[in-house]
Amino acid sequence: MVTRPAHMNAYEFVVLAALRAQQLLAGCTPRLAGEHTAATMAQMEVADGLVARAAAQAQGEPESP
Repeated sequence: MVTRPAHMNAYEFVVLAALRAQQLLAGCTPRLAGEHTAATMAQMEVADGLVARAAAQAQGEPESP
């Protein structure tokens, strides 16, 4: 079982892990060693802080006041 970081809400954790799992299935190199499914590896990477969401400006979203 992978435990999400305390500073991250459950929704954000699931969304980030799902996006990372898609990347892993598309052929991206895992950032951790081990043989795990793409979903588990993605959760482990997010939990270890190796994957984070992009800043709002990088995504083209307006900056909040």
